[in-house]
Amino acid sequence: MDDLVEPSSDVEVIARGVASAAAPAGGLEPAQVSLLGAVFESLYGVVLDVAHLEPISPEELAAALVDRDERDRRRIVHHMVLAELILRPIPPDVARRVARYAEALGVEDRFVRVARRYAQGAFDLGWLDLHRSGFAEHWEAARMDQLKTNASLPDPLAAGVVDAELAARWAAFEQLDRGTLGRSVWEMYTGRGFALPGTEGGASAYLAQHDFVHVIADYGTNLFGELEVFSLIARADPDPKGFAWVATLVGLFETGYVADAGFFTSDVKQRHLDSPGMHRRIADAMARGQVLCDSVGSDLLELDYHDWVDQPVATVRRRLGAPAKSAAACRAGSPGVFDVQGMSLIQQDYAASAAHRS
Repeated sequence: MDDLVEPSSDVEVIARGVASAAAPAGGLEPAQVSLLGAVFESLYGVVLDVAHLEPISPEELAAALVDRDERDRRRIVHHMVLAELILRPIPPDVARRVARYAEALGVEDRFVRVARRYAQGAFDLGWLDLHRSGFAEHWEAARMDQLKTNASLPDPLAAGVVDAELAARWAAFEQLDRGTLGRSVWEMYTGRGFALPGTEGGASAYLAQHDFVHVIADYGTNLFGELEVFSLIARADPDPKGFAWVATLVGLFETGYVADAGFFTSDVKQRHLDSPGMHRRIADAMARGQVLCDSVGSDLLELDYHDWVDQPVATVRRRLGAPAKSAAACRAGSPGVFDVQGMSLIQQDYAASAAHRS
């Protein structure tokens, strides 16, 4: 499952299972068809007519995947949950059906339960489950020496606390050579008016880890870019609990199932996955994350990027084995981290004002 090259017949069986589990009564919705088609093409190189796949029962799918290990089967269930989570609302029969497929595959997964909570309208309980299923465990495993702070922060997704030593470390990135990882992250922060970690209103030391990934993966910082970077981070995590990032960002920015995740707040003024090319951008981010999963073998948010801040970004990318964006993602309009199109309107206004002042 985690290899990017699979027999096409195996991929089709998996896709049949995902589509059978996640389809509402009238068949897969257009957003599901676009996203699932792009995911299977990007991850496995197989083009499928996802909307017209032959149904397969939970028992038939389980028999076909009997030789797959637990992590493979869990990844398949997460494809089902992803296809389910982009529905608004989630039909209760879809939530129950995904649970039956997961049970047949022998996967007891808390994200299946999260989706069932959403289908029942119990959004607060769903968010509580989601938080426990991913972020709390990640935070407990994080090393303080890697995060460069001793500040107590009970919630990794909350805004950070004032930490003069951490703030000074991040401010010192300005003195590094242009093109280095640290200087690039500093330019991203100051060019958009972001408060540095360790200062009032700044991201927590844990959440700030993903800003290094923004630069390394070359993703923008508007909502579209956040969906891309966290799709990559989620898939790069060898532990399937990394899926919590995708589940949260989809809930925040796509469906409204998550109202507030601390540092991030809900924004569902538009359906981001309905935007032209967005399904390809998300799928490519997942494929790039899978390559990083294979090359790095650990959660990207647990790496000590501070050890590499004085190295050129290109060197860090080679060190990690980070692949470039696909041609399809670039054609779909995925902007780079310093492209104006990768900024929110507020960030663009700040950048323009800063340029005028200078």
